[in-house]
Amino acid sequence: MKPLDHLLSIVARLRDPEDGCEWDSRQTYATLPPHTIEEAYEVEDAVQRKDYGDLKEELGDLLFQIVFYCQLASEDARFNFNDVVLSISKKMVSRHPHVFNRKKTSDGSANDGAWESIKHQERSRKLEVNCKEKPSALDGVATTLPALSRALKLQKRASMMGFDWPNITPVLEKIIEEINEVEEVLSDNLGAERLTDEIGDVLFACTNLARYCNIDPETALRAANRKFERRFRHVEGLIEANWSSSEPPSLEEMEAFWKQAKSETI
Repeated sequence: MKPLDHLLSIVARLRDPEDGCEWDSRQTYATLPPHTIEEAYEVEDAVQRKDYGDLKEELGDLLFQIVFYCQLASEDARFNFNDVVLSISKKMVSRHPHVFNRKKTSDGSANDGAWESIKHQERSRKLEVNCKEKPSALDGVATTLPALSRALKLQKRASMMGFDWPNITPVLEKIIEEINEVEEVLSDNLGAERLTDEIGDVLFACTNLARYCNIDPETALRAANRKFERRFRHVEGLIEANWSSSEPPSLEEMEAFWKQAKSETI
């Protein structure tokens, strides 16, 4: 049996109402997404750590999720794994006319534009088939994406329509403007709801800066999280090795340890 066929048969067996696994048999379309998202993040983590042995395992876990969805759909006579493969194959050929139709473009940016244009046409056709409201450039940006990733996608879509800054200077000015508005809310004590709104604007503006610099904000923030974790763990080690007082270090003393950690870690 081929490896993929073997995996398909394993998932089918796990879902068997009589001889399968009780936990797997209880799973539904609604219960799977949190597991799928977790597995996708673990793939990203393995890539960032450059642990390719772990990456192989995490990709297997993610593939298992996909096969599981297909098993549920097969049980409901909606579609099966082969239908999914055929669908994505057709989509990739359609979205790469410069490869499969030999319509070569001069540079990668032109190809990127063609890709987005084709995706927009696909979204418009879906809306027409489903008899929904007038198509928008923002259609299809999943509401369940992490907030930074969704902000990036929304901004990219708006940029395609010409709604974008002419250069990076006003992008930086916008961040300063939004921070000033946060300071006003704090100084005037305007409440948590208004503060939440203004801090959200700061984060959205910072996401715009990342987009303008061709940096993925989600990836950048994860890297910052990992860096903070490394340095703070180092601070804890420095305190344990160098602090003899029964009292915890003051903020100024912690700052000194933090500066040392920054100089001694990446």
